Amino acid sequence: MRIIFMGTPEFAVASLDAVVNSKHEIVAVVTVPDKKAGRGKKLKYSAVKEYALENNIKVLQPVKLKDSDFIQELETFNADLFIVVAFRMLPRDVWAMPPMGTFNIHASLLPQYRGAAPINHAIINDESKTGLTSFMIDDKIDTGRIILQHEVDIQPEDNVGDLHDKLMELSRKTVIETLELIEKGKLELISQEDFIVDVNKLKPAPKIFKEDCHLKYNQKVEEAHLWVRGLSPYPAAFVLWQSPNGKEYLVKIYKSKVIKTESEVGKIYTDNKNYLALGFDGGQLEIIELQLQSKKRIDILDFLRGFDINNDWTWR
Repeated sequence: MRIIFMGTPEFAVASLDAVVNSKHEIVAVVTVPDKKAGRGKKLKYSAVKEYALENNIKVLQPVKLKDSDFIQELETFNADLFIVVAFRMLPRDVWAMPPMGTFNIHASLLPQYRGAAPINHAIINDESKTGLTSFMIDDKIDTGRIILQHEVDIQPEDNVGDLHDKLMELSRKTVIETLELIEKGKLELISQEDFIVDVNKLKPAPKIFKEDCHLKYNQKVEEAHLWVRGLSPYPAAFVLWQSPNGKEYLVKIYKSKVIKTESEVGKIYTDNKNYLALGFDGGQLEIIELQLQSKKRIDILDFLRGFDINNDWTWR
């Protein structure tokens, strides 16, 4: 089959690579426009574009997916099928174009965790499993009929980076099996409505903004720990430390541990040698790895060797 692949981040590259190394032909990729990044404001390519250039695949980077010139260019490739992995919402003129349709691979067991951040929210909500779903795209986000699903267990120590990598590797199998079903005409599409017993029990996966990463006083210590896991290594949970003289530090937390002991919310507990924890409702959140603003990520032992802190400090 002649295929156009649409995607942006590293997560999408595994699926793209699996198709490139299959019997099918990727005739073009569609990805986001280049962005200026870093202090030098140099143009940065998406991971999908970098892969495409390395493999001599035509790259399309429309600013607007409804642009008539872009749609006309898509038509010239005479693609049988479009594949979408971690991209934008497509207009009907695009997803309805290929004769075999357009399918998406989403990083959750739909209909649960529809939205932009399904991997993060699965950990934040303390799920024991998640997975990948391939489905045919329709007019609404992540609501199309399901082709197949693959599950993966979430281990208690997994953070979002660990789970991202597990699902990324699983996407290779998922995309190829989906292509085989489509090619052989063996699709048995299942409506997501068949999985919904109570619409009020659907868990969304909205985009995560900076303020969402700020740990809150009203969180139980177990909930704060889940947020650390669900945001590590990116974008990372954070708090603000305050010294007795009023100086404030933004601190990102990458790894933590729940200590069930008496604690005062907002207080910092430390021996300034081996241990530092934040007081939450229900216990202390011990910090294992952290990063001060503009500094490198570091484990707590190395941090305490070079940073003077005591029990008079607080956090918010």
